[in-house]
Amino acid sequence: MQPKKLLIALLLTMGMIYSGFQCSSTELTSAKLYIQQKNYDKALESLKKDVAKNPKSDEGYYLLGVVYGELGQYKEMVDALDKSVAISDKFKEDAETLKKYYWSNLINTQGVIFFKKGINTSDQDSSKIYFGKSIDAFETAIMIEPDSAITYDYVSRVYMNVKKYDEAIKPLEILIEKDHPLDSYKFLGEIYYDKASKLKKQYEQSKNVQDSVQAMGYYDKAIKVLEDGTKRYPEDGDILLTLSNSYIGANKIDVALGAFKRGIEQEPDNKYYKYNYGVLLLGANDFAGAEQQFTNAIEIDPNYENAIYNLAVTYVKWGASIAKAAEEKGVSSEEAKQKYQAALPYLEKVVQLRPEESAIWELLGKVYTILGKTDDAKAAFNKADQLRK
Repeated sequence: MQPKKLLIALLLTMGMIYSGFQCSSTELTSAKLYIQQKNYDKALESLKKDVAKNPKSDEGYYLLGVVYGELGQYKEMVDALDKSVAISDKFKEDAETLKKYYWSNLINTQGVIFFKKGINTSDQDSSKIYFGKSIDAFETAIMIEPDSAITYDYVSRVYMNVKKYDEAIKPLEILIEKDHPLDSYKFLGEIYYDKASKLKKQYEQSKNVQDSVQAMGYYDKAIKVLEDGTKRYPEDGDILLTLSNSYIGANKIDVALGAFKRGIEQEPDNKYYKYNYGVLLLGANDFAGAEQQFTNAIEIDPNYENAIYNLAVTYVKWGASIAKAAEEKGVSSEEAKQKYQAALPYLEKVVQLRPEESAIWELLGKVYTILGKTDDAKAAFNKADQLRK
């Protein structure tokens, strides 16, 4: 129901209430007159006296909710309306209508509007203020109607937009519980994974065991969320990628390999399963296995950029591994050169697809150098330098 329709219904209801003065207490009668006059402070004073004298005054508590709403005191409004409904169902429908009106108003005329202003303003201080007001409006709307999933979606997006990822966790968890939307699985999984990765890196420097324990805890949370997400959205590559990275971060390679292998067996044409299985195999230095999975993914989708890039990386790492083993034996290896040569066409294709990524140009330059393509290497390194400036 639109806000205007809700307000009309509310006013009609209140009109009927005001017509019944003969059955009201003196305080209720006075309060209704004050409300008609928009003298809400006086109305509030009279209604407080009414419910103090008669704690079972369902109408008194309902009208208290009406007045608190007009005053913008929404928590007090909800408390008063809930007390009215707890006493009797007489004003239950009216209370629900009132809540929906303010919930809708907070979302549409405050939360969304302030968010758009925050996005569109170039002044950082003003933008911060607008985003803060947007969050306040959405959080208040949640307090009024905690069962509405859409509000959790809105507020989580604002939190993420201002990089308050910790604050986004709770609404995303609730949203997943209520509606299971795709984006919420992706966002929450990425937040957990990012927190875990940062703590793991911190542990590598600090050697503080607590950092490692917390990191593993967040990896487990990411895995739990993302495994649920893959069951509902098995075709989503983003969820699968973050899941495979979480498995790797948590040192659960065997579990991950088994999970993605089963996924491929169940859905042999799912390029995302093949790609992520390849990522895991590459992480385990199973170059032949990774080569097969990335190649299969590319056969399904010839323009699958991530698979093309990682197939190139597989050949580069494979070649480096062979070259290192040969060097330790004091010999040269033609096989290593063949692997670098195999990487070349895929790297050349990737730089066409992602011409602005300096790291790929850098890697291409290194491969050209190994293969003795001096001029091509120089051009690739120059391009990488230009992009980094």
